[in-house]
Amino acid sequence: MQGADAAHLVLTDTDLADCLFSGAFHLDQIRLEGRITFAPTPTGWQRRGIRPVRFSRRRTLAEEHHWRAHTAGQPVPAEGAVPEARLWRSGPHHTDPARTPDPEDVAALYRQLRKAFEDGKNEPGAADFYYGECEMRRHDTTGTTTGERPLLWGYWLLSGYGLRASRALTWLVAAMSLTVLLLMAFGLPARDPEPATTGPLTGSKISLNTSTPDPALHSGWSQRWSWARAEKATRVAVNSVVFRSSGQNLTTVGTYIEMTSRLLEPTLLALGVLAIRGRIKR
Repeated sequence: MQGADAAHLVLTDTDLADCLFSGAFHLDQIRLEGRITFAPTPTGWQRRGIRPVRFSRRRTLAEEHHWRAHTAGQPVPAEGAVPEARLWRSGPHHTDPARTPDPEDVAALYRQLRKAFEDGKNEPGAADFYYGECEMRRHDTTGTTTGERPLLWGYWLLSGYGLRASRALTWLVAAMSLTVLLLMAFGLPARDPEPATTGPLTGSKISLNTSTPDPALHSGWSQRWSWARAEKATRVAVNSVVFRSSGQNLTTVGTYIEMTSRLLEPTLLALGVLAIRGRIKR
Protein backbone atom coordinates (compact mmCIF):
# COMPACT_ATOMS: atom_id res chain seq x y z
CA MET A 1 0.00 0.00 0.00
CA GLN A 2 3.01 2.34 0.14
CA GLY A 3 2.37 5.40 -2.01
CA ALA A 4 -1.16 4.27 -2.96
CA ASP A 5 -4.34 6.35 -2.67
CA ALA A 6 -6.69 4.28 -0.48
CA ALA A 7 -9.74 6.50 -1.00
CA HIS A 8 -12.76 4.34 -1.95
CA LEU A 9 -10.56 1.21 -1.92
CA VAL A 10 -12.35 -1.94 -0.70
CA LEU A 11 -10.40 -4.98 0.50
CA THR A 12 -12.28 -8.23 1.14
CA ASP A 13 -10.89 -11.47 2.64
CA THR A 14 -7.32 -10.20 2.47
CA ASP A 15 -4.22 -11.17 4.43
CA LEU A 16 -2.58 -7.93 5.58
CA ALA A 17 -0.10 -9.47 8.02
CA ASP A 18 2.90 -8.19 6.03
CA CYS A 19 1.21 -5.23 4.31
CA LEU A 20 3.01 -1.89 4.65
CA PHE A 21 0.66 1.07 4.98
CA SER A 22 3.27 3.77 5.55
CA GLY A 23 3.23 6.36 2.79
CA ALA A 24 -0.35 5.59 1.71
CA PHE A 25 -2.92 8.38 1.32
CA HIS A 26 -6.49 8.60 2.68
CA LEU A 27 -6.23 5.45 4.79
CA ASP A 28 -9.18 6.67 6.84
CA GLN A 29 -11.37 6.14 3.73
CA ILE A 30 -10.40 2.53 3.09
CA ARG A 31 -13.04 -0.20 3.57
CA LEU A 32 -12.03 -3.56 5.04
CA GLU A 33 -14.69 -6.23 4.75
CA GLY A 34 -14.91 -9.95 5.17
CA ARG A 35 -12.09 -11.96 6.72
CA ILE A 36 -9.25 -9.46 7.07
CA THR A 37 -6.10 -10.83 8.71
CA PHE A 38 -3.49 -8.71 10.48
CA ALA A 39 -0.29 -9.82 12.18
CA PRO A 40 -0.83 -10.93 15.81
CA THR A 41 1.39 -10.05 18.74
CA PRO A 42 4.04 -12.58 19.85
CA THR A 43 2.77 -15.46 21.96
CA GLY A 44 3.96 -16.66 25.35
CA TRP A 45 6.17 -15.00 27.96
CA GLN A 46 9.33 -13.14 27.04
CA ARG A 47 12.17 -11.69 29.08
CA ARG A 48 13.20 -8.03 29.00
CA GLY A 49 16.30 -7.97 31.17
CA ILE A 50 15.09 -9.52 34.43
CA ARG A 51 11.46 -8.59 33.78
CA PRO A 52 9.05 -11.13 32.25
CA VAL A 53 6.76 -9.68 29.56
CA ARG A 54 3.62 -11.04 27.95
CA PHE A 55 1.89 -9.07 25.17
CA SER A 56 -1.89 -8.76 24.98
CA ARG A 57 -3.43 -10.57 22.03
CA ARG A 58 -4.46 -8.04 19.39
CA ARG A 59 -4.19 -7.30 15.69
CA THR A 60 -1.15 -5.23 14.79
CA LEU A 61 0.37 -3.55 11.75
CA ALA A 62 3.54 -4.77 10.10
CA GLU A 63 5.16 -1.38 10.84
CA GLU A 64 4.79 -1.94 14.59
CA HIS A 65 6.37 -5.37 14.23
CA HIS A 66 9.31 -3.88 12.36
CA TRP A 67 9.86 -1.15 14.96
CA ARG A 68 9.60 -3.51 17.94
CA ALA A 69 11.85 -6.10 16.33
CA HIS A 70 14.46 -3.41 15.75
CA THR A 71 14.27 -1.92 19.27
CA ALA A 72 14.32 -5.41 20.86
CA GLY A 73 17.56 -6.17 19.03
CA GLN A 74 16.24 -9.31 17.38
CA PRO A 75 18.68 -11.00 14.98
CA VAL A 76 18.11 -10.75 11.26
CA PRO A 77 16.13 -13.84 10.19
CA ALA A 78 17.37 -16.09 7.44
CA GLU A 79 15.97 -15.37 4.00
CA GLY A 80 12.75 -17.30 3.42
CA ALA A 81 12.46 -18.31 7.09
CA VAL A 82 8.95 -18.70 8.52
CA PRO A 83 8.22 -15.97 11.14
CA GLU A 84 8.35 -17.32 14.70
CA ALA A 85 5.19 -16.89 16.72
CA ARG A 86 7.20 -15.86 19.80
CA LEU A 87 9.02 -13.01 18.04
CA TRP A 88 8.15 -9.77 16.31
CA ARG A 89 8.46 -9.86 12.53
CA SER A 90 11.55 -8.12 11.20
CA GLY A 91 11.20 -5.57 8.43
CA PRO A 92 13.09 -5.29 5.14
CA HIS A 93 15.29 -2.56 6.66
CA HIS A 94 15.80 -4.24 10.04
CA THR A 95 19.39 -3.06 10.41
CA ASP A 96 18.71 0.51 9.28
CA PRO A 97 16.93 2.57 11.99
CA ALA A 98 16.55 5.55 9.66
CA ARG A 99 14.31 3.52 7.33
CA THR A 100 12.34 1.76 10.08
CA PRO A 101 9.06 3.54 10.99
CA ASP A 102 9.16 5.21 14.40
CA PRO A 103 6.28 5.23 16.95
CA GLU A 104 4.97 8.61 15.79
CA ASP A 105 4.56 7.33 12.22
CA VAL A 106 2.94 4.07 13.31
CA ALA A 107 0.52 5.91 15.65
CA ALA A 108 -0.73 7.96 12.67
CA LEU A 109 -1.37 4.76 10.69
CA TYR A 110 -3.31 3.21 13.56
CA ARG A 111 -5.34 6.41 13.95
CA GLN A 112 -6.39 6.49 10.30
CA LEU A 113 -7.31 2.80 10.16
CA ARG A 114 -9.22 3.11 13.44
CA LYS A 115 -11.31 5.87 11.90
CA ALA A 116 -11.98 3.64 8.89
CA PHE A 117 -13.36 0.91 11.15
CA GLU A 118 -15.42 3.40 13.16
CA ASP A 119 -16.89 4.93 10.02
CA GLY A 120 -17.89 1.40 9.02
CA LYS A 121 -19.78 1.05 12.34
CA ASN A 122 -17.34 -1.59 13.56
CA GLU A 123 -16.47 -0.29 17.01
CA PRO A 124 -15.14 -3.61 18.39
CA GLY A 125 -12.95 -3.99 15.30
CA ALA A 126 -11.50 -0.53 15.88
CA ALA A 127 -10.55 -1.37 19.49
CA ASP A 128 -7.25 -3.07 18.59
CA PHE A 129 -6.24 -0.10 16.45
CA TYR A 130 -7.00 2.32 19.29
CA TYR A 131 -4.85 0.13 21.55
CA GLY A 132 -2.04 0.17 19.00
CA GLU A 133 -2.30 3.95 18.62
CA CYS A 134 -2.02 4.47 22.37
CA GLU A 135 0.89 2.00 22.56
CA MET A 136 2.83 3.95 19.98
CA ARG A 137 2.05 7.26 21.67
CA ARG A 138 3.23 5.80 24.99
CA HIS A 139 6.57 4.80 23.47
CA ASP A 140 6.98 7.98 21.41
CA THR A 141 9.59 10.17 23.07
CA THR A 142 9.36 13.00 20.54
CA GLY A 143 5.72 13.54 19.55
CA THR A 144 4.19 12.74 22.94
CA THR A 145 4.74 15.39 25.62
CA THR A 146 6.51 14.65 28.89
CA GLY A 147 3.32 15.21 30.87
CA GLU A 148 1.20 13.01 28.60
CA ARG A 149 3.39 9.92 28.68
CA PRO A 150 2.92 9.19 32.43
CA LEU A 151 -0.85 9.47 31.91
CA LEU A 152 -0.66 6.93 29.08
CA TRP A 153 1.48 4.64 31.22
CA GLY A 154 -1.07 4.78 34.03
CA TYR A 155 -3.99 4.29 31.63
CA TRP A 156 -2.23 1.25 30.16
CA LEU A 157 -1.29 -0.22 33.55
CA LEU A 158 -4.74 0.12 35.11
CA SER A 159 -7.00 -0.91 32.24
CA GLY A 160 -5.11 -1.41 28.98
CA TYR A 161 -6.31 1.96 27.64
CA GLY A 162 -9.88 1.20 28.73
CA LEU A 163 -9.93 -2.00 26.63
CA ARG A 164 -8.83 -4.71 29.09
CA ALA A 165 -11.66 -5.35 31.55
CA SER A 166 -9.80 -8.19 33.29
CA ARG A 167 -6.92 -5.84 34.14
CA ALA A 168 -9.19 -3.15 35.59
CA LEU A 169 -11.24 -5.67 37.59
CA THR A 170 -8.06 -7.33 38.90
CA TRP A 171 -6.85 -3.97 40.16
CA LEU A 172 -10.30 -3.37 41.68
CA VAL A 173 -10.20 -6.64 43.62
CA ALA A 174 -6.64 -5.88 44.74
CA ALA A 175 -7.64 -2.38 45.90
CA MET A 176 -10.65 -3.72 47.80
CA SER A 177 -8.52 -6.41 49.46
CA LEU A 178 -5.94 -3.81 50.50
CA THR A 179 -8.71 -1.58 51.87
CA VAL A 180 -10.07 -4.44 53.97
CA LEU A 181 -6.63 -5.24 55.40
CA LEU A 182 -5.85 -1.59 56.21
CA LEU A 183 -9.21 -1.07 57.87
CA MET A 184 -8.78 -4.18 60.01
CA ALA A 185 -5.28 -3.09 61.02
CA PHE A 186 -5.79 0.65 61.52
CA GLY A 187 -9.29 1.83 60.62
CA LEU A 188 -11.86 -0.01 62.75
CA PRO A 189 -12.09 0.94 66.44
CA ALA A 190 -11.82 -1.73 69.11
CA ARG A 191 -15.51 -1.17 69.89
CA ASP A 192 -18.17 1.29 68.81
CA PRO A 193 -18.05 4.38 71.03
CA GLU A 194 -21.02 4.69 73.40
CA PRO A 195 -22.63 8.10 73.98
CA ALA A 196 -22.29 9.44 77.54
CA THR A 197 -24.71 11.91 79.14
CA THR A 198 -23.35 14.13 81.93
CA GLY A 199 -24.32 17.39 83.57
CA PRO A 200 -24.30 19.37 86.84
CA LEU A 201 -27.23 19.59 89.26
CA THR A 202 -27.86 23.12 90.56
CA GLY A 203 -30.69 23.32 93.08
CA SER A 204 -33.76 21.99 91.32
CA LYS A 205 -32.26 22.35 87.83
CA ILE A 206 -30.06 19.88 85.97
CA SER A 207 -28.12 20.55 82.77
CA LEU A 208 -27.42 17.51 80.65
CA ASN A 209 -24.95 17.17 77.76
CA THR A 210 -24.60 14.06 75.60
CA SER A 211 -21.29 13.47 73.84
CA THR A 212 -19.79 10.60 71.89
CA PRO A 213 -16.07 9.93 72.26
CA ASP A 214 -13.93 9.60 69.15
CA PRO A 215 -13.47 6.02 67.89
CA ALA A 216 -10.18 4.62 69.14
CA LEU A 217 -8.15 1.51 68.49
CA HIS A 218 -6.34 0.16 71.55
CA SER A 219 -6.49 -3.59 70.99
CA GLY A 220 -3.41 -5.68 70.22
CA TRP A 221 -2.50 -7.01 66.81
CA SER A 222 -3.86 -10.48 67.49
CA GLN A 223 -7.29 -9.06 68.33
CA ARG A 224 -7.55 -7.01 65.14
CA TRP A 225 -7.78 -10.03 62.84
CA SER A 226 -11.21 -11.52 63.36
CA TRP A 227 -14.13 -12.48 61.13
CA ALA A 228 -16.34 -9.82 62.70
CA ARG A 229 -13.85 -7.06 61.89
CA ALA A 230 -13.30 -8.53 58.40
CA GLU A 231 -17.07 -8.38 57.76
CA LYS A 232 -17.23 -4.73 58.82
CA ALA A 233 -14.19 -3.82 56.69
CA THR A 234 -15.64 -5.64 53.67
CA ARG A 235 -18.90 -3.72 54.04
CA VAL A 236 -16.96 -0.44 53.98
CA ALA A 237 -14.98 -1.52 50.88
CA VAL A 238 -18.08 -2.65 48.96
CA ASN A 239 -19.89 0.60 49.72
CA SER A 240 -16.85 2.54 48.54
CA VAL A 241 -17.05 0.87 45.11
CA VAL A 242 -20.51 2.36 44.54
CA PHE A 243 -19.36 5.68 46.03
CA ARG A 244 -21.43 5.37 49.21
CA SER A 245 -20.55 5.87 52.85
CA SER A 246 -20.98 2.75 54.95
CA GLY A 247 -21.94 4.66 58.11
CA GLN A 248 -19.42 2.56 60.05
CA ASN A 249 -17.56 4.22 62.92
CA LEU A 250 -13.92 4.60 61.91
CA THR A 251 -10.76 5.97 63.43
CA THR A 252 -9.14 9.04 61.93
CA VAL A 253 -6.83 6.85 59.86
CA GLY A 254 -9.79 4.71 58.81
CA THR A 255 -11.68 7.78 57.63
CA TYR A 256 -8.83 8.70 55.26
CA ILE A 257 -8.60 5.09 54.07
CA GLU A 258 -12.32 5.14 53.22
CA MET A 259 -12.01 8.50 51.44
CA THR A 260 -9.18 7.17 49.30
CA SER A 261 -11.05 3.98 48.43
CA ARG A 262 -14.20 5.96 47.51
CA LEU A 263 -12.08 7.88 44.99
CA LEU A 264 -10.01 5.03 43.53
CA GLU A 265 -12.31 2.01 43.47
CA PRO A 266 -15.25 3.55 41.56
CA THR A 267 -12.71 4.72 38.96
CA LEU A 268 -11.44 1.17 38.50
CA LEU A 269 -15.00 -0.13 38.23
CA ALA A 270 -15.78 2.51 35.59
CA LEU A 271 -12.68 1.50 33.59
CA GLY A 272 -13.80 -2.13 33.67
CA VAL A 273 -17.29 -1.22 32.46
CA LEU A 274 -15.78 1.00 29.74
CA ALA A 275 -13.60 -1.89 28.53
CA ILE A 276 -16.58 -4.26 28.33
CA ARG A 277 -18.64 -1.66 26.46
CA GLY A 278 -15.80 -1.07 23.99
CA ARG A 279 -15.83 -4.76 23.04
CA ILE A 280 -19.60 -5.16 22.59
CA LYS A 281 -20.61 -1.71 21.30
CA ARG A 282 -22.39 -1.64 17.97
